Amino acid sequence: MPVLPPELQSTLRESFYIRITMMRRKSGTPRTVELTYVWNGRDMMVLSGFPGRRDWVASMAANPAVTIHTVESQLWFNIPARARVIRDRKERLPHLLAYIEHWSTRPGYRRPLVLLVIRAVRINRAMRLPMWGPFWLLRRKIFDHMPCVEITFTGDPVPHTTGGPPPLSEQRDGRP
Repeated sequence: MPVLPPELQSTLRESFYIRITMMRRKSGTPRTVELTYVWNGRDMMVLSGFPGRRDWVASMAANPAVTIHTVESQLWFNIPARARVIRDRKERLPHLLAYIEHWSTRPGYRRPLVLLVIRAVRINRAMRLPMWGPFWLLRRKIFDHMPCVEITFTGDPVPHTTGGPPPLSEQRDGRP
């Protein structure tokens, strides 16, 4: 397991965004995107986002070697890592609930409502009840379509004090 310096641990604990450089699945050229995540406190994070298909998920499935770049600190780090796209519904759900719970700690977010929904889903799952009514709608329209990628750190982080993380890549249509 890589050794994470205290500065990096603090950044990963408090931040919401990271940049990841991966190889594009079709062209094999590098692409850097900014994503949201939840960190497990050790050597793994889960990436997700709004429901729908994402090119970055397909690229990580095709080429799992990635580099993580912290962005929300004075001292930034590059961390070698490996991506694993999680497709199994039962394996995805706990990761997605942790991701949503972390995301709800942002200032201005409707935390009480989100936590109520998360607790209800967790109780439903613990009791092994079927996903009916509003749970079916959450699962079918949100959880089943949210990307879920597990990133495991594979090497020691490299600190940098100058320059900053790599810029975001441009897509073919001009959007980042």
